[in-house]
Amino acid sequence: MFLLAPKRLITRQVFSFIALGSAIALLGTFGCAPQTKSSPAAATTETAGSVQAATPQSGSSSGFQLVTLLENLEHPWGFAWLPTGNLLITERPGRLRIVRNGVLDPTPIAGIPDIFAESQGGLLDVVVHPRFANNRLVYLTYSHGVDSENRTRVARARFNGKSLINWQVIFEVSQTKDGGQHFGSRLLWLPDGTLLVSIGDGGNPPIELEGALIREQAQNLESHLGKVIRLNADGSIPVNNPFINDSAAVPEVWSYGHRNIQGLALDPIKNQVWATEHGAKGGDEVNLIAAGENYGWPLATHSQEYSGGPISPDTSLPGMIDPKVIWTPSIAPSGLTVYTGEDFPEWQGNLFAGGLVSQDLRRIEVDDSGNVVSEESLLIGQRVREVQQGPDGLLYVLTDESNGQLLRLEPLND
Repeated sequence: MFLLAPKRLITRQVFSFIALGSAIALLGTFGCAPQTKSSPAAATTETAGSVQAATPQSGSSSGFQLVTLLENLEHPWGFAWLPTGNLLITERPGRLRIVRNGVLDPTPIAGIPDIFAESQGGLLDVVVHPRFANNRLVYLTYSHGVDSENRTRVARARFNGKSLINWQVIFEVSQTKDGGQHFGSRLLWLPDGTLLVSIGDGGNPPIELEGALIREQAQNLESHLGKVIRLNADGSIPVNNPFINDSAAVPEVWSYGHRNIQGLALDPIKNQVWATEHGAKGGDEVNLIAAGENYGWPLATHSQEYSGGPISPDTSLPGMIDPKVIWTPSIAPSGLTVYTGEDFPEWQGNLFAGGLVSQDLRRIEVDDSGNVVSEESLLIGQRVREVQQGPDGLLYVLTDESNGQLLRLEPLND
């Protein structure tokens, strides 16, 4: 079992769950406003053992302990376990860190190239190859370029224990864009060994591309912007991608009509792909993603312009897939996982979505058809950037702060 710190209780602070009776949450303000530039100073940390105990209200799920494992991470964005139980963590300013035996190595892993680390851009997600023990391959997403011309890239490299070697860019967005908004960019392995990558729409008004608002590229099948793309592990294009034979589409596209997906998860039991997507002013979404489908942005949306007024008169249109959950006001969703562990049996099969503005996890119960049954807010008290189930079957959370933390949810002690 992977443990970064003992489960013994050191300090306690009591929190309450906020039970929600419907899929429309009432926390949060705006969704995906630009973030401030991160400092280049290196982060250092050590293991911690503080615990916050969460006590349920009537009608909510069982309590949990929120254990602080690591501190002083600088805007961490993604994390991935190695077969040894060690942990890789990205920091948005451009560092890849490793946690060995529960201790964060103070020296970042070498081999990361220049990163465009401005606003929402930087070093973003990380996953390891399903056969990492044999090939040592690590995959990363990051923003590349300068303020006036930048794009999302996917790269892979071999990890020799200290450095990344043989760095190879296996995909980059076909069009460059202006500014530091809406890069995506979650990574998700599918059971067939292909890789999904979420790509943002490029940014908010007044950002334009080719004489129109850049967000309109989400409906353009000849653009990677506002899409989920699907690649083989070497960056080549799967022969069964939905638009592979469409001369009016780029062949990497798997789904389209997205604004900015920062949560992507596989339900391994139902073989379903889920995504959480930032809206603008309201209109955050949870979507059940299927190959070849159009998810509406910006033609069908519940979002409002930041300047006021609706983005579109339509919230639903024929031929477009409606979201399963809409959050207005926005929670600013980032990070998503499907729980299959044993420690919280009542949570099995539930979605867990992180909230940056709401500073919580949303536990979403769905039925076999993917329809939402209930939703509950689990208070974290910090901006939640990522959530994953660990090898030990517990939930782990990264918080997006200048003093970011790695937290673990454990069953409440009797």
